[in-house]
Amino acid sequence: YQSGNVAIIITREREQMICIVQEDEPRTAKIRALFQSDGRSTCYYPNGDEWINMSIQGGQYLDQAGNRVRRWMWPNLSTGPHVPLSPIFISLNRHVGVRILAQDKIFVSFLAMGRQAKFNMGTKVQVSTAGQLPPPARLGEDELLLLAFRVRILQLFDRMRGCLNFPSSEQWNKMQPPTYLMTQAVKILELCMAADISDELRSSIRAIVNA
Repeated sequence: YQSGNVAIIITREREQMICIVQEDEPRTAKIRALFQSDGRSTCYYPNGDEWINMSIQGGQYLDQAGNRVRRWMWPNLSTGPHVPLSPIFISLNRHVGVRILAQDKIFVSFLAMGRQAKFNMGTKVQVSTAGQLPPPARLGEDELLLLAFRVRILQLFDRMRGCLNFPSSEQWNKMQPPTYLMTQAVKILELCMAADISDELRSSIRAIVNA
């Protein structure tokens, strides 16, 4: 961003590429969107609520009250009549926009200082003949809370180290947490989406890791 804060992070974990869009904040920035090369993607409202969620089968668009506004299936993966996708464009903030045209045409655009960068985060994912994803690991409420607090504690320790390294400067306020901590936070949010827990607990866990 023009402020010097990191806007987009692209990292690799094993064979998977992960793209993380962060909010323009000086401290621990909130995650505004996550795109993975396995076909899973999620965009969030500024308050952390889910906005758009996509998988290799299709996706859904939610309003700020949590109501489903639109739902679609990718045509090449649907075995029967499918709900087609009408192009979607959202602005995560005044610098970052997301345009969804097809499974392999999901564009993240970044505009700053009169210049634009565009990334295609879409992918063509092959599914098994059964057309089903393997069941995700499901954790209970206590396990999810423990994982969230563990990440939060590690984030605080990282900020403390930054404060010790720059005791007379505010530079540590602008330092981003290590990539592995951001990846762990993203994984916890994914586990929350797969777990059978209440929306209140899901929001609480999201607030902990994004605090």
